[in-house]
Formats: sequence, structure tokens, C-alpha cells
Amino acid sequence: MSKSLVVLGAGGHAKVVISTARALGYSVQAVYDDNPAKWGTSLLEVPIHGSLQHAEQPAELASWAFIAIGDNQARKQIATQFQQLVWATLIHPHTWVDASVQVGEGTLLCAGVVVQADARIGRHCVINTSASVDHDCEIADFVHIAPGARLAGGVQVGEGALLGIGCTVLPNCKVGAWSIVGAGAVVTRDVPDGVVVVGVPARIIRRVHDD
Repeated sequence: MSKSLVVLGAGGHAKVVISTARALGYSVQAVYDDNPAKWGTSLLEVPIHGSLQHAEQPAELASWAFIAIGDNQARKQIATQFQQLVWATLIHPHTWVDASVQVGEGTLLCAGVVVQADARIGRHCVINTSASVDHDCEIADFVHIAPGARLAGGVQVGEGALLGIGCTVLPNCKVGAWSIVGAGAVVTRDVPDGVVVVGVPARIIRRVHDD
């Protein structure tokens, strides 16, 4: 299949996606974004053609597509909406990923990432710059692990969770679905679904959807 790609989303995260795709030999043909102010401009010299709806049938431009949006809810919504697209999986050549690791479609592993033996990473995840995922971790779909985060062995991360920059999750801890771990936090025990935790050790400060 041709290594040509279209990108959904034109924010800063899309720059990382485009750069990674190029490092893997993809030709990035077009970007789509719902912000009209971006239409007719370009991102890293790739033209922004129009709204996401224009990406419904990109076959004339590219064989692959990728959701370049950091927000986990948005990635899930777009992946559900555009099920006819063929999603690329982008693993930067400057990562270290054990041969036993499983990585789902639509997932991005950025430069400097380390993923150790028998870890499993779901669909449409972001494992950001220089994050590490140790042995036997299980990362569900639509998770975002931010730059420099450290997951020890046997960690489980539920769907849609966000692990902030430089956080640490100790061995065999669970982070619940759609929870947020603050930047620099240290998770020493299980985190339930749908909460925000911060600090050392991490403690719950609120529900995700509380005002």
C-alpha cells in the first residue's frame, strides 16, 4: 500500500505527527481542520484543505489517515465518525520498542519513547516524547501519555486517561478510565475512573467533570 497520508487536525500536535510520518517515509498530502481560519494555509508546508468532513474520502490523495489531536475525547469521536478511513500507526524510528509489544492502529509513539517487553498499547493512543512504558503494562484505547512520563512494570491505564508531563506511576498501579494524572505527580496506589489526581503522592482533588 502507498505510503501517503492525510492528517486530521492542524494544531501543534499535528506538527509532531507530520514530522514523525516523514521520518517513517510517508508523504503527507493534506491536513484537515474544523477551524475556517486555517483553511487555505499550510502546516509544515502541507496544505490545509478544509474541514474534517473533507477527509471522508481521501483515497484520491492518500491511502492512510491519522488523527493528530491530543484531546482524548476528540480522538475517540473522530475515530468513531470516520470508520471508513484506514488508520496508520506511527512509531518514530528513534524509539525502542520490544518485539513482543502490541500497538493498536492509529497510535503514535514519539521520538525517544521506550516500551518494554509484553506491554500492550491500544488504538489511537499518544505516547509522547521520551515517555517510558515498562514491561507488562496495559494501555487502553485513546490514552495520552505526556512527554517524560514514566510507567513502571505492570501498570494498567484505562480508556481515555491522560497522564501528565513527567508523572510517575509505580508498579502494578491502575489509572482509571478518563482520569487525569497531573504533571509531576507520583501515583502510588490505584486511581479510580474519572478523577483528577495531583501531587506526591498523588491524591484526588476533584472529579473530571466538576466545575
